[in-house]
Amino acid sequence: MNWRGIWAIYNFEMGRTWRTIGQSIASPVISTVLYFIVFGAAIGSRIQAINDIPYGAFIVPGLVMLTILGQSISNASFGIYFPRFTGTIYEILSAPLSYVEIIIGYVGAAASKSVLIGVIVLITAAFFVPMRIMHPFWMLFFLVMTSITFSLMGFIIGIWADGFEKLQLIPLLIVTPLTFLGGSFYSINMLPEFWRGVSMLNPVVYLVSGFRWSFYEHGDVSLATSVMMITAFTTISIAIIAWMFRTGYRLRK
Repeated sequence: MNWRGIWAIYNFEMGRTWRTIGQSIASPVISTVLYFIVFGAAIGSRIQAINDIPYGAFIVPGLVMLTILGQSISNASFGIYFPRFTGTIYEILSAPLSYVEIIIGYVGAAASKSVLIGVIVLITAAFFVPMRIMHPFWMLFFLVMTSITFSLMGFIIGIWADGFEKLQLIPLLIVTPLTFLGGSFYSINMLPEFWRGVSMLNPVVYLVSGFRWSFYEHGDVSLATSVMMITAFTTISIAIIAWMFRTGYRLRK
């Protein structure tokens, strides 16, 4: 394993975060504050509690998921797309690095940023609502695994995209709507039976549910189901990336 090469990619990508700290760190914090003002104050005054959980505290896991899903995809997709755009991808591909090492460098950096931002959002939320984390291990598990999985998905998008506009196509038109409709700000058990069944087709439901369970021991689906789903998403993403590197899909063209 070429750890020096992995570190070089990882360190370069993380350096970009500190150079754009306003966009990378401050923006999610400001967004979290605005969400609490809109949802916590305006809507929370009308919805006192969901499953005996104060509404302000109930939406915290959903807010964290909303943030890290977007950040993971954005960081990973831009990280691999920019070398393709500038042509420096060929230097990376010709370096003594396997595709596994390249993925670890780029995805590791994107996931690290997302975990950091997720923790910052949690700390920010603690200033607004009293919250408890009943299962810290599972909270970290879902935080890290979700960051890794969606960083892998962002990596796929970065290779697939042939223009900057396509980098935002899937996040804006697919991921963000799925996140809002995935129980981030409500319990899907509150929906009519038909829409509850439709919601179960939304993969984000399982991520939000498992993450929320780690806080309050309450989720829309079982913990085991959430763990199986996040594991399946990760496996599928790795398989797609392996195919892309094996075939050279949009990497050598």
